[in-house]
Amino acid sequence: MLAATTGYPAALPALAHAAIVLAGLLLYVVATRVRQQHRHPAAALAWVVTIAVLPYLGIPLFLLFGASKLARPRHPARPPSPASICHGPPWADALLAGLALAPAAGNRSIRLHADGAEAQRALLAMIDAAQRRIVLSTFILGRDAVGDALVAALARRAGDGVEICVLLDGLARLRCARAQLSTLRTAGIAVRWIALLRRIPNPYINLRYHRKLVVCDGSVFWSGGRNFAEEYFTHDGTGAPWDDLSFDVDGALAAEAELLFSRDWNAAGGAPFEPAPAAGAAAGPAPAQLVASGPDYPEDNLYALLLAAAWHARKRIVAVTPYFVPDEPLLMAWRMACRRGVRVTILVPAQSNHRLADWARGRALRDLGAAGAEIFLFPGMIHAKAVILDDTLALCGSANLDGRSLFLNFELMVAFYGRDEIAWLADWVLRRAAQSPRYAARPPSWLRDLGEGLVRVIGFQL
Repeated sequence: MLAATTGYPAALPALAHAAIVLAGLLLYVVATRVRQQHRHPAAALAWVVTIAVLPYLGIPLFLLFGASKLARPRHPARPPSPASICHGPPWADALLAGLALAPAAGNRSIRLHADGAEAQRALLAMIDAAQRRIVLSTFILGRDAVGDALVAALARRAGDGVEICVLLDGLARLRCARAQLSTLRTAGIAVRWIALLRRIPNPYINLRYHRKLVVCDGSVFWSGGRNFAEEYFTHDGTGAPWDDLSFDVDGALAAEAELLFSRDWNAAGGAPFEPAPAAGAAAGPAPAQLVASGPDYPEDNLYALLLAAAWHARKRIVAVTPYFVPDEPLLMAWRMACRRGVRVTILVPAQSNHRLADWARGRALRDLGAAGAEIFLFPGMIHAKAVILDDTLALCGSANLDGRSLFLNFELMVAFYGRDEIAWLADWVLRRAAQSPRYAARPPSWLRDLGEGLVRVIGFQL
């Protein structure tokens, strides 16, 4: 009847719907190819199915959340000096040089923090000692005593004439207090937001800025997994702090960290500044290397390093992460490491602060447990992120072992090559594993198995 009264063929709505679906799929293909988006297979499948089945929802969502890489030129590779070649395993040196990352640097000292109180003391002492410039970036600035203490310290140093730049993730607007921002700006501190700004054009609002760093005078560097909020340093409201890792470095790595910050600062629309010159690879006896990863790099640097490390492991892989949702290639590499006789030890919280992540990890834990991995469930919330390979390499920093950190977020890890740092990190993880119940796999119900599969497909987009 409708066709007769309007004069349109009855098949037109179906044809129009099909045209919209085809246009949406063409948009996906063109956007992926033109921007050279090396998309995770699960993400690609999820987008294609959503656009095909629910085009009126899927197309707008893709336009808002679909990008995983920014259209930035490749960072120029710096040829490693002979002194830097011998810092790490040859395969790691070659891989990271091929990914255009700066070579390992020798530093005067590296100090890993035993707990949140030591981490906070080190951070505030660095800020108090700065003479020229402080740059700081974080995912969360807490509306609490830790956030207030940091803001007060920065405002005080700004009053002393120290130049200060603060870079925050766009979602931090929901966490930090207006009074804190007002204090920073009143003190003359430049504050910028990244990942939700108009200067980074859509569709990039799904990319989170997860790097945590503080650099003072281009010579000392603080970093790790801690956000600047109470639960990461002192308590979570019940008197128990989350277990986390952070460190400070005195030496050449600080200049590399400030250079990385300057690129992010410029992308967020901050007034350009001249970063400190690199101090040279032979500046000290403690070797380390920045491993930055994220949408501002053409390759997934950290993922490539983890995948290569799994195949090069000979004795052990030790890992701690709050959220463990590896993709299939990385999961297979760790399973095969178990089959080759490598001792794989994984520490995760029994229950994290993200229930979706706890659901999504089930399949990976069962598969690795069946392959012979030792998996431990820490009784409290553990937020540390570290991977130790044999006695040759240890990674520590901001990245979780899940798809969001490995493929979407701006992340910052540091590769430590010194025996002391590698041993310290391995001991830190293994001591907590010894205090934790061992994971016992149970066959999931069909409903849970279906739920885990759905969460794995879409989870790291959330």
